[in-house]
Amino acid sequence: MSSLTASIDLPPTRSSVPAARHLLLEILRAWDVPQDLDDAALLVTELVANVIDHVRGEASLSLELAVSDGWLRISVADGSSIRPVVRELEHEQPRGRGLLLVKAIADRWGSEDHRGGKRVWFELRPTAG
Repeated sequence: MSSLTASIDLPPTRSSVPAARHLLLEILRAWDVPQDLDDAALLVTELVANVIDHVRGEASLSLELAVSDGWLRISVADGSSIRPVVRELEHEQPRGRGLLLVKAIADRWGSEDHRGGKRVWFELRPTAG
């Protein structure tokens, strides 16, 4: 089976959140992937927003997409080596649920060292039907 890849560098600014979501959806539609596009868009929104919220002043943000053997892998790389932490839900906090969503929706996810920073990734298997 063939594989497809794409990588997009974005500025680490608030405007990159909707830009990443839009670019992701355009690419995944062009590739005609069998995954749930709404799930992919929600999770990429959360990962990019986490970079914007927690990695202030870092000069890099890359969105990476790959499809291989039916699986979709989406990752966001940044220049910070600080790994993400899944926090417990606190009702007083209006934010902080992003990684809980990733953990709940993605089939697999994790983080790894990447060029002096980190890459946070998730994978989605093909949906049935």
